[in-house]
Order: sequence, then structure tokens, then C-alpha cells
Amino acid sequence: MNIRKSWPAPVLAAGLAAGLLSGCGSEQSAGSGEDGQIVVGMSDDVQATDPASGYDPGSWLLFNNVFQSLLSFPKGATEPQPEAAESCKFTDSATKELTCKLRDGLKFSNGNELTSKDVKYSFDRTVKIDDPDGPAVMFSSLDRITTPDVRTVVFHLKVPDATFPSKIASGAGSIVDHREYPADKLREDGKAVGSGAYTLDSYGENEAVFKVNGSYEGSAETRNSGVTLRFFHDDREKLKDAMLGGDIDIAYRGLSAADIADLESSTDAEQKAEVIEGTSAEVQHIVLNTNDPVTGKLGVRKALAYLIDREKLVADVHDQTASPLYSIIPAGIEGHNTAFFDTYGGSPQPDKAKQALRADGITDKVKLTLWATPARYGPATVEEFKAIAKQLNDSGLFEADVKSVPFEQYEKDVEAGKYGFYVKGWVPDYPDPDNFTQPFFGKDNVLMNNYTNESITGDIIPSTAAQSDRAATQEQFGRLQDIVADEVPIIPLWQGKQYAVVGEEISGVEWCLDSSTVFRFWELQKG
Repeated sequence: MNIRKSWPAPVLAAGLAAGLLSGCGSEQSAGSGEDGQIVVGMSDDVQATDPASGYDPGSWLLFNNVFQSLLSFPKGATEPQPEAAESCKFTDSATKELTCKLRDGLKFSNGNELTSKDVKYSFDRTVKIDDPDGPAVMFSSLDRITTPDVRTVVFHLKVPDATFPSKIASGAGSIVDHREYPADKLREDGKAVGSGAYTLDSYGENEAVFKVNGSYEGSAETRNSGVTLRFFHDDREKLKDAMLGGDIDIAYRGLSAADIADLESSTDAEQKAEVIEGTSAEVQHIVLNTNDPVTGKLGVRKALAYLIDREKLVADVHDQTASPLYSIIPAGIEGHNTAFFDTYGGSPQPDKAKQALRADGITDKVKLTLWATPARYGPATVEEFKAIAKQLNDSGLFEADVKSVPFEQYEKDVEAGKYGFYVKGWVPDYPDPDNFTQPFFGKDNVLMNNYTNESITGDIIPSTAAQSDRAATQEQFGRLQDIVADEVPIIPLWQGKQYAVVGEEISGVEWCLDSSTVFRFWELQKG
């Protein structure tokens, strides 16, 4: 199955559990960078250097800096702007034909010319390979690509899709050199050839070294001489020590909520690390299987929605490094509302929960297992679920316990429908309400909880996808959120915040922490 960008819990929380990649090239010695070179540490690994495969935060960080897309998200923006293209626009009224004109003089870092042939090749290749850990799923609306000339690319879509420009502005839209990448299989040598602001100079198990691409033509202006990305393989304590010891300049993903809170509240005069907070559209949901003997009952799902105390979870478990979330579309994204707050309130309501159960004929305590996995959605997930179980049990209406299994088993069991109550995390591919709804409720959705609603799948999702004026979709997305709150196939829990910890003389990190999820190496500056 394709699990789309389901990532760790809030604020740089855990790294992914997948095995380490071995790579090529030399590795730099320890210590922070010199002469404008900046060293960034994170607990995530880079799972792939080939854009047809990677669909994880580490890989997309690499893609966004080494490869160009036709469009990109400038700092602080939610609307894509030209990057490798000088223009992209729909050339029909039905948002089914997108025509892009490339910048003149584009070259890959190896000196080869970048033309429309490379653009077509890149998309066709991703779709053809259809790697289970890759982004091909994002291009389900793509029918074919034509190239009238060396600078023109035309995307012909199967159905209207006004979000297609945002999709190709993401890491999934990375353009590769057709001479360097096989058409029907992944590149496996750990190298990457793109036309982005940086080149991948070396890539190994513990770090990747990036240098400024002298032949880059685009909108980015680099403010450093290069970046070394150091991997800490989910060792949060080691990452924190490296940051405080001056071995790295920036800690990006991996510090726990407690570490962030400690660093923010520190009054130590010798403390040379500064916490930078940014916005995020990362979310976490409880998923309820509507075919399960227990959570398949609407009264149970409504009772759960009445009892879960998000404010307490955010305070006690996450040290305020996340915000309570009361709908499936997070704050800061077009169309966000507070449907769950409006329906179930902001604090536990055991009397209403009891009424919901009784209305469904349930008079005994509800026995329920809350299923978690320890690393994939963050180190605090199991603790969070234990806190939720206690909230449910304290109501006197539930007899809840928590079980945790490794992610590989968890993934198989979710697909097999074995769980009634489980967790999903999500970081968007692009900052549009479509990316918080279609993947959850469309065909072959990532939740796999057997929930369908014809108004959502047959009307709201296709009609909003066709609307080029995204502001005009607000009413329909509001209706979608209200339906979900009424039928409770999922319960939104929190919206994350992004944090980075920086050393002295480091600036520009604030431009890397916005809802586009693009960590822009070129904005980082030292000295």
C-alpha cells in the first residue's frame, strides 16, 4: 500500500524507523562548518536520492535543494510560483490542460541542457516505476504529457485538477536528466544530478554534503557556500549534545518536545543555542475503523469525540509544542473550520458521551484497544495514547488499554482491518485543503478505515479539485469538515509546530519553517 507522507509527531520529533541507506563518497570530519559552510543535524535519514522513490521528510529535503521543479513555493507562500518554468498556466477553462514554458538556458549540474524532454521524462518515469515508497500516487489525474518544442511542456489531465500546479511544485515534481536516470528502474548509486541550487557532493550513512550549484538558474539566492546534513538516526540525545557542543550549527528534525521546552525556558547565560519556532501544517489524527465491532458503532465514535481532551494532551504530553486541532484541515490552510469544537466542545463532556452510547443501545462499559506504533509518528505517541486511555477510563464509560507494535506489523494490521482505533500522522505534500481531504476520503485512501461518504467522494472532492479559485472552495470544504465531524471516521488531535535550534551567528532559519514544509538551504547564513 502507499502510505503518503505519514511522518513523526510534533516538532522535530522522531526519525523514521526504516533501515539506513549506504552510500558513496567521502564523509567530512566532525565539527561545525567553516567559511560559510553550515552543518545541519536531524534524526531522520534520507531514504532515497532518486525522486521517483523518496516520499519522506529527509528525501524531500534533498530533492527540494538538489532538483528543480517547474514551480516552487517561495518562503512564506502557499501559492506556487515559477522556478524552472518562466510561466505555467491552465490553457483551458476546465483546468485539464496546464502549459508550462521553461526558462531559457537551464542546465543540469553536469553541464547538460535541461529541456522539455527532461520534464516529460521525469514525470513519465515516476509514474512508470510507481515505486511503493514514491510519489507516483500524486499524479493519478495525469493522462499524458506533450512537448511542442524544447521549452514547452503541456500536461493533459484525465479530470479537472486545479491543484496540479501545487503538486508539481513539490518534491514529486523534481526534474532529472534523462541521460542520467534509467526509465524503468531506480538509480541506486546514491548519487543525484539535478539543476537546483545545490549539488549533492557526497552521500553516506551518516551525512550528506551539498555544494552550491554554479550553473543554477532560478529564483533562489544562496547565502552560504554549502550545507552538510548530518544524520543522527533517531538518537535524540546525541543530536541535542551535538547542538549544545557546537558540533552542528542547526538541529532541525529530532529533538523531543521536552528538549525544546527545556531549551526555550533556559536562563543559562552560557546557553548559546536559540530555539526558532515556525508554522506547520503537520497534523495527527485518531482513525476509527467503521467496520470494527466496536468503533463501527456511531455512538462509540461520538462518545470518543466527546471525551478526548486535546488541551490536556498538548499540555501534559507535548509540552505545548503542538496546538489542539478541531478539524481535519489545519489552521492556516484555506477552508479551515472548527467543526469538532462546534459539535463536541473543547473539554470532556461525559454526560453527552453517555447519551451517545445509550442512543446506540450501549449500556455496558465499552472495551477498546488503542493501537499505536512507537517511532513512525513520534516518540510521544504511546504516551499520548496512554493519556487518552486514561481520559476514556476516567469517564466510567470505557475500559480502554493501549498496545504498541513495530511499524511494519502495524502497517500490515491496519491494511488487514485488525484495528478499530489507531493513529495516523500527516505532513502535507502541498499547502492546499485538497491534500488534507482527498488522501483521506478519496479512492484508495491512506486511512483504510472502510469509511465512505458519497457527498464527499462523488461531489465535494471532484468539484473542489476543479475550482481554480481556491478561495471559492471554502464553503464546500466547510461542508466536508462538518460531515466528518458528524460521522466521526477520524478524530483530529493536534497540529504541530516546527522548530529548529540554531547556534550563534546563524540566520535565515525562520524562512525554512513554514506550511510549505520546504527547508530552503539557500536561506541559511552564517556570520
